[in-house]
Amino acid sequence: MLMTKIRYTKLRNKILFKEIIISFFISQFLLSSVLALEPHNPKINHSSKQINSNTIASDRPIIEYAAHNRGNIQLAVGNNGTFGTEGRTIPDPLTGQSIASCVYPKGSEVVFLWVGALWIGAVVGRDTLVSCADEDWYQTYEFWPDPKPAGGFIMRSIDVNSKNYSPNAYSEEDYICYYTDTVTDPGLVQYDPIDQRPHRPLNIKVYQKTMAWSYSYADDFILFDYEIENIGMDDLKEVYIGIFVDGDVWHTTRNGPEGWNDDIVGFYRTHKITTDNGCEYIDTVNIAFTADNDGDPENDSWDYRSALGVVGAKVVRTPSDSLKYSYNWWIMNYGDAARDFGPRQQDSDDDPFRPLLNRLGTPTGDANKYYVLRHEEFDYDLMYTAIDQTSKGWLRPPQFALEYAQGYDARYLLSFGPFNINPGQRLPISFCWVGGEDLHQGANDFKKYFDPLDPDKYYSKLNFNDLAVNAKWASWIYDNPGLDTDGDGFSGKFRVCEDETLYYEGDGVPDFQGASPPPAPQFRIIPEIGKLTVRFNGVETETSKDVFSRLKDFEGYRVYIGRDQRESSYSIIATYDIEDYNKYIYEINIDTTFRLNRNGDTVGFDISRKLGDDIVLKDPPFMIDSLCCLYGDSCMDDSFDPSDYTRTSPFEFGDSLFYFEPQDFNSSIPGLNTDIKKRFPEQSFPSNIDPQLANPDELTEDGYLKYFEYEIVIDNLLPTVEYWVNVTAFDFGSPVADLASLETSVTFGAKTAFPLSSFDEVVEKNLEVYVYPNPYIISDDYSLYGYENRLSNLAAERARRLHFVNLPAKCTIRIFSIDGDLVRELDHDKDQSDPTASVDEWNMITRNTQAVVSGLYYYVIESETDTQIGKFAIIK
Repeated sequence: MLMTKIRYTKLRNKILFKEIIISFFISQFLLSSVLALEPHNPKINHSSKQINSNTIASDRPIIEYAAHNRGNIQLAVGNNGTFGTEGRTIPDPLTGQSIASCVYPKGSEVVFLWVGALWIGAVVGRDTLVSCADEDWYQTYEFWPDPKPAGGFIMRSIDVNSKNYSPNAYSEEDYICYYTDTVTDPGLVQYDPIDQRPHRPLNIKVYQKTMAWSYSYADDFILFDYEIENIGMDDLKEVYIGIFVDGDVWHTTRNGPEGWNDDIVGFYRTHKITTDNGCEYIDTVNIAFTADNDGDPENDSWDYRSALGVVGAKVVRTPSDSLKYSYNWWIMNYGDAARDFGPRQQDSDDDPFRPLLNRLGTPTGDANKYYVLRHEEFDYDLMYTAIDQTSKGWLRPPQFALEYAQGYDARYLLSFGPFNINPGQRLPISFCWVGGEDLHQGANDFKKYFDPLDPDKYYSKLNFNDLAVNAKWASWIYDNPGLDTDGDGFSGKFRVCEDETLYYEGDGVPDFQGASPPPAPQFRIIPEIGKLTVRFNGVETETSKDVFSRLKDFEGYRVYIGRDQRESSYSIIATYDIEDYNKYIYEINIDTTFRLNRNGDTVGFDISRKLGDDIVLKDPPFMIDSLCCLYGDSCMDDSFDPSDYTRTSPFEFGDSLFYFEPQDFNSSIPGLNTDIKKRFPEQSFPSNIDPQLANPDELTEDGYLKYFEYEIVIDNLLPTVEYWVNVTAFDFGSPVADLASLETSVTFGAKTAFPLSSFDEVVEKNLEVYVYPNPYIISDDYSLYGYENRLSNLAAERARRLHFVNLPAKCTIRIFSIDGDLVRELDHDKDQSDPTASVDEWNMITRNTQAVVSGLYYYVIESETDTQIGKFAIIK
């Protein structure tokens, strides 16, 4: 009880936000607050508040947020040097859904971040100045974009199906913006109560680009790339740059002190790597991380709310290899300086101890912030707070060390420098925000093994492997190892293992690219009662070339269906892949006098009598037609079957010996080994792959090239539930380079549909609107059967769903009580081609944001051409 009171005392003592102006994309929003220091905690007071819509003067800078949703890590990024939402509810104007601060894995509702921010400090003349995108002490914002339209986000994508497609893009989700620290308007930039002065800018402009991918090896991180320009007249000397992170880990159903007051922070330095050929080496990873202390088990078991992962920051590019790095963490307390703590080194002649406003943790004011930015110190991990490390130069453990070591609300600063930036000069910096799954292994590990006086035993139970692997891939995407980008003859650093050269670093020239699957096909869903027909067109998919090999590496399609948007909810319904084979060649030293005799015929070498061999794969997969031409009697020789030649019964061709294995499953025969069929199986390859230039008889009625049209019917579905459907594309990888087949995202681009009458059928048959379930019986607990609240992230009263069916594509739904009072009005506005054009839902919340009560209700559906009236009942 005492610990709980102490923590809540801390939580009551945070300050109010200062006034900032926020908007995102098209909508504009305003967040007001108080400028004075007061005992107030934004995590308590703002975590559930939605930003209010307001009219804003066009000459004021506007903060926008963009949502990274492409990969397995969801992240909100701002155009002011911040990432994360600080607990605010910010609707995405594109989807209407709340932008995730940082959710990992995607769709899990497990949050890992309160806010992250860029800090930059420098010596300007005789002054020491620091500009912060955000910080926790008095909630200051010192970077601002230009007024609209110049200050908004530019969005680009390498995905040819994206509306943001650009040949200048680097990733599937490029978000580009810039901002400066030159705004001094006291209505926007907080007066510094510590330094007793207004904000003094460094006069810097930051060009920011964030990049995300959905590929299996690259979907667990987001790359941040900065160019920091000195736009002033003064030299910036001794520049240090920091990534400030207040990471809070909780499931959205645990939003509160129980969620964020038990986290651990640390710095993971090295990781043991074992290669495929058995070689081992120690990889330097250097990741500052945040995780939950125990993974949040429930009744000694993991459940959907458990926070098993870890998320952190890793620097991948600086202008110099000879830099000083620092890692500092601290626990902030507004009301009690004795409980404000961070690891500090003892006083020495070479490194005098600096008090931080009578605190050991929080750096307040520019001078203290700069001290922490530049102070070459690597703090021990939070779990080791109770260990006496005075012999290593640290201060003694604090009074509350046993409490802190078990997990607390901590933040960290990863910083590096120094640099000098002359007027007009730009400084390139890159870091990755990276996640790793399954850090926590056993649900009882913390309970069984954690001892604040001996944390090593528990620490050894944590699995950082996925985090280390993902961080390695992030650095490789930034700078491809083994690739001589600038053509100077240097391809990067490498190791030699078992006569094999393994590159582990690139040539120092940024690439920001990696191997990618072909683009996913465009697809449509045609609903019917009890089934969904999925049609897709693969012209872009099947004709695109890999960025590295320059080959058309398309292999096939997969169709997925799920009951919600989580990747774990999807199942493969069908797969289609072209018939092709890998050719494995024997490079042998063999006694050719021995032959294998089968039925009196000599058919090849006796592999059991070989003197030595090595099997190699030199080529990409061969289409069956190519193999018939190469090794059959003629190109029309249907009798040649590659599967006849196996490892133990290879094919002899001249002085070569090889065998064949299918690439994937070769499921390409509709009705036999796949349910995916070509809509126009007799259609020949088009005269031009551009539909605008193709012959009219090569096109469908809606303008798609017939040759690339596919279809699958998914039947035996429940009409009253919503399904998520997606069609992915995959390539054959690069067997020669040991790169596995790559597939497009299972979750990104998915569409929802109900197996009900399509919009066209509703119009054609003049079907009447109806509601289900009717009556809605609250005590039936529909969520128990997955009908509603499948993510279990909403309170029961906020998760109810009443569905309207056979709606016009554009109409207004008004719901009235039996007394004629308006309960709720819904605007239904969808394109006729949308598979949900005739369906909508009501969450059973009134226009006064209250849960609806039992009773009889009637509804009015009003469109441009018709008005329909009906009724339904709600029963407790």
